[in-house]
Amino acid sequence: MESAALSRIGLAGLAVMGQNLALNIAEKGFPISVYNRTASKVDETVDRARNEGSLPLTGQYTPRDFVLSIQRPRSVIILVKAGAPVDQTIAALSDHLEPGDCIIDGGNEWYENTERRISNVAEKGLLYLGMGVSGGEDGARNGPSLMPGGSHTAYTNVQDILHKVAAQVEDGPCVTYIGEGGSGNFVKMVHNGIEYGDMQLISEAYDVLKHVGGLSNSELADIFAEWNRGELESFLIEITADIFKVKDEDGEGFLVDKILDKTGMKGTGKWTVQQAAELSIAAPTIAASLDCRYLSGLKEERESAATVLKEAGLSEELGKTGVSGVDKKRLIDDVRQALYASKICSYAQGMNLLRAKSNEKGWNLNLGELARIWKGGCIIRAVFLDRIKKAYQRNPNLASLIVDPEFAREMVQRQAAWRRVVGLAVSAGISTPGMCASLAYFDTYRRARLPANLVQAQRDLFGAHTYERVDRPGAFHTEWTKLARKSGTGVGALN
Repeated sequence: MESAALSRIGLAGLAVMGQNLALNIAEKGFPISVYNRTASKVDETVDRARNEGSLPLTGQYTPRDFVLSIQRPRSVIILVKAGAPVDQTIAALSDHLEPGDCIIDGGNEWYENTERRISNVAEKGLLYLGMGVSGGEDGARNGPSLMPGGSHTAYTNVQDILHKVAAQVEDGPCVTYIGEGGSGNFVKMVHNGIEYGDMQLISEAYDVLKHVGGLSNSELADIFAEWNRGELESFLIEITADIFKVKDEDGEGFLVDKILDKTGMKGTGKWTVQQAAELSIAAPTIAASLDCRYLSGLKEERESAATVLKEAGLSEELGKTGVSGVDKKRLIDDVRQALYASKICSYAQGMNLLRAKSNEKGWNLNLGELARIWKGGCIIRAVFLDRIKKAYQRNPNLASLIVDPEFAREMVQRQAAWRRVVGLAVSAGISTPGMCASLAYFDTYRRARLPANLVQAQRDLFGAHTYERVDRPGAFHTEWTKLARKSGTGVGALN
């Protein structure tokens, strides 16, 4: 085949995300070959390319024909289900790839799987990128946020394509070379963890406004639309306003009220919390969001618990819609401030996790640049990401977003409203675990002295774990029980 007839890049895996990304690449002027084990998916994609503007997209029906239709050094994106299907696809393609060719996995893959595959394909002289892709089906078609990590050579081979395909914001395309190894997948994982926190906090704002404030869906749609014109402007706030507007086409009322209150998940939030624990990074907002998804799955148990606790005498006032004497206007403004302050804590936790992993792995992640590429295309895109970017530009070694001078000022200004919302919710029996976790994180982080001294004393008493003192250096151990009994106030003295 003549070089001029070859495609610039290939994409294997033609579910909706794969199709949309392939069409995006073709629309930007890069000839692309596509392949799927199911031939009908290839035909469907070819038909879409024809109908959406006679785009330069060619369908292939065998791994060999697919690989041979691409210019060398070949770059092949695979978008299949994470885990074994990725390994199977790599095996099918690598039989026909040559040294210097590159495989780019665009799925939500566990970062260590990517690092294993980097080593495995290197034995055949192949390059590898693990590339996080955020933005859902719409982002894939019209401009996602892209997080490629792995071989820098592989990245430079497709840099011009990725820069055109990614979402575009005022300071450039929403893509950057993340770093070596599985860094791209890890960054996308933490992005998803922050997304979990964001969505949980928004759901709590909705819950408080609906059940404490007694607001209708129409009122909620207007409130979220107004919030989306201010400091909370973001994709998730925008779509939340839209959700509250949709009537049920199959019945009375609004569709959101007919949706079963069980939240699904695919694993990236759990991975984020596990990694935070392994690296000793506090991420309570993200962890609370994960716990709430678990609890949401216990629908039948929750219904039974509601009945049992009501029969046990739990006040019927707890959790009912509308709390008397609440100033709705003030509540709406307080919830806006509480949501904003809580979001800062959630992002701070995610960024701290990224820095800790970067230090452990030597990835040299640029946190300001990560905030920049999340400004467009992705699910957590938000106007305040530009301010996060600037915070890390001002101080790349910033310990936490909470102590950036600008964010610190905003947290202090909003803390009174934040406390009012959490206190009101607790009194009304409305759970706000994300907001509570964020506020506890803020209050713990801002205190120069914590009750951890007592915990360490307990550890020393029962396990001789020793302790440090505030007034002199060294490690110390005390025979606590013996000394306490000498003074007459030891264990059991109150019995």
